[in-house]
Amino acid sequence: MANARSQYRCSECRHLTAKWVGRCIECGTWGTVDEVAVLSAVGGGSRRSANLGPASKAVPISSVEPNLSRHRPTGIDELDRVLGGGVVPGSVTLLAGDPGVGKSTLLLKVAHRWARSGRRALYISGEESAGQIRLRADRIDCGSDAVYLAAESDLHTVLDHVATVQPELVIVDSVQTMSTAEADGVAGGVTQVRAVTAALTAAAKANGVALILVGHVTKDGAIAGPRSLEHLVDVVLHFEGDRNGTVRMVRGIKNRFGAADEVGCFILHDNGIEGVADPSNLFLDQRPQPVAGTAITVTLEGKRPLIGEIQALLATSTGGSPRRAVSGIDHARAAMITAVLEKHARLPIAANDVYLSTVGGMRLTDPSSDLAVAIALASAHADLPLPTTAVMIGEVGLAGDLRRVSGMERRLSEAARQGFTIALIPPGCSAVPPSMRALSAPNIVAALEHMIDIADQRSRPITQVVGLPSWA
Repeated sequence: MANARSQYRCSECRHLTAKWVGRCIECGTWGTVDEVAVLSAVGGGSRRSANLGPASKAVPISSVEPNLSRHRPTGIDELDRVLGGGVVPGSVTLLAGDPGVGKSTLLLKVAHRWARSGRRALYISGEESAGQIRLRADRIDCGSDAVYLAAESDLHTVLDHVATVQPELVIVDSVQTMSTAEADGVAGGVTQVRAVTAALTAAAKANGVALILVGHVTKDGAIAGPRSLEHLVDVVLHFEGDRNGTVRMVRGIKNRFGAADEVGCFILHDNGIEGVADPSNLFLDQRPQPVAGTAITVTLEGKRPLIGEIQALLATSTGGSPRRAVSGIDHARAAMITAVLEKHARLPIAANDVYLSTVGGMRLTDPSSDLAVAIALASAHADLPLPTTAVMIGEVGLAGDLRRVSGMERRLSEAARQGFTIALIPPGCSAVPPSMRALSAPNIVAALEHMIDIADQRSRPITQVVGLPSWA
């Protein structure tokens, strides 16, 4: 026989303690420690009775038949790109994003496209009434008799709807509003969210139904609820975008059926949401003449190359310490590039206020944008416009050297397709399209010398450019 004893486990980091505490001593999260029952054998013997064998026999992996899951397209190409071709029957997908970013609009369109292909979809809403969803469906033209709608927040009622309608796709908006009487706590709490997700996941896999869950996010941008929620599901997607803009990005975080680093691009407007197959032009500022302080780079979002523009502004500091304001670029890397320009290129910009931003709300986390940031800062300092047909790709090291980045061939091919004719890149890159002129620079000083050579000097000769160091 075995006795039951109590332990307390954190739902975030799974750390076990012998007594309850309000804050986990391992990860420091408040309110995540719950009581769990642990069976221990009497007399200090084995944890498992001697007459109990394993539920299944271990076999060589080569003798196991592979599970060839077939993706079913949702009808929205950009979402299918991130999902790896579509949703898989019996899979569970978690879509998280800020309030108002467009999650419900996107999923209502998914249900509509799914129904148009002759399949049945069930949309469960725990946040809005059925009448509100009908108004949105009429506004974005997503009404279909094959889309079933229910405004419910009780787990057992939702499971009854699934058994009655027998859909092939179920959308639950959102998992934090669902609750069950068989678990403690309030709706949205750690215990309730974990219990509801586990029950919905078991039902989806038992019936072969594709399930999409909508999740809330915290003020830090992380998925609300226990971290175990992300381990229970098969696919985790983040829906990102500036609420003041129209560009939205669906970013894959976890995917058991495909690549986990793909990105889909959408445009949100009054009449719904549309996928953008060629989003490069969304992140460029269309202007008739070159402007000082701008540089263009090519980043990789998953396997997709995207062209982005970086804008820099230097201003005289009026306070005791210079200000660094950065939008869309990693703040630490921006400070590092500023220090490299000050030390190795002798550009006196450390005492200035530095403002850096991307166009269109683009977020550049790829180190390949380092060279474009440096060129934009130098262009702003020298008030020297660069041609709009030039791209800068490369990572900047602390020693002032330029390093190659992955996917250079795809980046340059995309730049050539968009009409760019000049590429400022590190040495050793041989895959340059015939229509492009490659300028190789081993370090930041050589890159700035190339910048002066290709600069737009129609307004004034290079001898009149102010603020350049002696190497220019």
